[in-house]
Amino acid sequence: MMLVRAAAAVIAVMLPTGLLFGAPTIARGEPAATSSIHPAATPGHPRCDPAKFRIVVDVGHTAKVPGAKSARGAHEYDFNLRLAKIAEHDLIAGGFPRTVLMITAEPPYRGLIKRVLRARKLGADLLLSIHHDSVPNSMLETWTFEGEEHHFSDRFRGHSIFISNFNARRSDSLAFARLLGLQMKARGLHYTPHYTLPVMGHRRRQLVDAEAGVYRYDQLVVLKDSRIPAVLLEAGSIINRDEELLVATPEHQAKISAAIVDAAKAYCAETVPRAPAVVRRPARRSRAGSAIHRPWWPFGRK
Repeated sequence: MMLVRAAAAVIAVMLPTGLLFGAPTIARGEPAATSSIHPAATPGHPRCDPAKFRIVVDVGHTAKVPGAKSARGAHEYDFNLRLAKIAEHDLIAGGFPRTVLMITAEPPYRGLIKRVLRARKLGADLLLSIHHDSVPNSMLETWTFEGEEHHFSDRFRGHSIFISNFNARRSDSLAFARLLGLQMKARGLHYTPHYTLPVMGHRRRQLVDAEAGVYRYDQLVVLKDSRIPAVLLEAGSIINRDEELLVATPEHQAKISAAIVDAAKAYCAETVPRAPAVVRRPARRSRAGSAIHRPWWPFGRK
């Protein structure tokens, strides 16, 4: 009986955190619902003010740890930085003057933690992390460009959008992710379906919104440990030889940036301001019964 009562007490402590079994999932292909946390504004609850709404645009990776290499040997970080700067400029010009471009110098894991903590310190209302995609090594082929050997894969192309079910504001993250995906779709941009394929192995992801191209990636630090809505955008596949050239063009970058701005406007119009969520992680106990706090340490990385 004592064991039963003890187990019940542990469950009662853990359930409110949403960390015992994780947040509810959406079946693959099932249309995603809009946010239920922020109801539509009413006379007593004003909509968010874009002039006060802070968006942090996170530049994925660092200059020293630059992420994936493109089909022609360019670093992902350079693609990320260029697009993020354009998005920052357009968001400010589009009515979000408190937008911040976040560049991090420290490598993982410290750098990943710093991104999350800095976004919180800035009082961010939304975190958007900008990346460009590659494929697992098993899919790579070799070609020669300008006298040097490089790896490429032309099998897949397109963008992808990720959220984490472990984010404290999961519903809001999904709401913005869906709006972003629909805005990109409206501009003739298509998401890649290859994350659903068995060939992706442990990188295979659940597609939670088949219309907007939103996937689950629960363990990414910038997504799961943020206490604000957080979304990661893989803006295109730079390991694909044709798409590498496409995503580097000003015209294509302008399309993606415009989609980000319009998604932010729609998201802000549909939400009510709210303070950042407080996440309380459950404590485990030693044999002596004293509480041992679980270390806050990222197990996912990008």
